[in-house]
Amino acid sequence: MGQRDGRSSVDGEHRRPPGTPDLAVTAAGRFSEALERLERARGALYDFHQLVGRADALLDEVVEALDSLGRDALAAEVRRELIGRNVLSGRWTYQVVEEFDDGYYAVFRSLEEKARRELVGGRRHVHEAEMKERRRTAGHPGHEALPED
Repeated sequence: MGQRDGRSSVDGEHRRPPGTPDLAVTAAGRFSEALERLERARGALYDFHQLVGRADALLDEVVEALDSLGRDALAAEVRRELIGRNVLSGRWTYQVVEEFDDGYYAVFRSLEEKARRELVGGRRHVHEAEMKERRRTAGHPGHEALPED
């Protein structure tokens, strides 16, 4: 396996800087992979935010139906105990999302970028670009080195 046509699939944007050790490429790659995982978690957090918000909005219809059914006590309890309730102490979901974004997420992204700058000259996906180079079959359709090939 690997390229055999003399054409590298690693363009300048993804090539490791001269003298960069394997461990630096691995560390930068792992940090980026961790950030990708965090991005997925952030997406799940935004899903949570929207799902809880919609559930809260649907309670308006529930209370209206309960009122129409003459279930005034139950309707009042839903209004009092659920509609507008904090999901965490003192927080609605938008506040949870903002705190996460401005805190942990912002620090994580900043340090991942700093690590890439220091370890691989700020380049992204160096590890993956080198993996592509090792795994592709040069000259075979679908295994082109670069988009313009």
